[in-house]
Amino acid sequence: MAIVTAAVLTTDTTLITVPSSKKYALTTLLVCNTATDDGTGTGDTKFDCHVIPNGDSKSNTNLILNDLAVAAADTFTFSAERLILEAGDRVVLVSGSPTNLSATLSFLEV
Repeated sequence: MAIVTAAVLTTDTTLITVPSSKKYALTTLLVCNTATDDGTGTGDTKFDCHVIPNGDSKSNTNLILNDLAVAAADTFTFSAERLILEAGDRVVLVSGSPTNLSATLSFLEV
């Protein structure tokens, strides 16, 4: 099993692009809000996640998580479904403001 990590920005943040002649099974996506919970909600942040087939562009047709809110000091876990990605496929996240999200994606080569 391998992992990739990244800070999620307000511009496209590519977590993974599958190399040529490879296939990956995505096992878990964790998105952690690193802001301190001060009780006001100012550290809460939303994000989008796209799984983009090789040769396609980011669009609503490959959006799998839309405007998902992660409260300050909380972590969102996406692990109920398995996705198989082929060469050139990408996973892209985009954060709202404030930019306080970090993402960890685990995968297996198949």
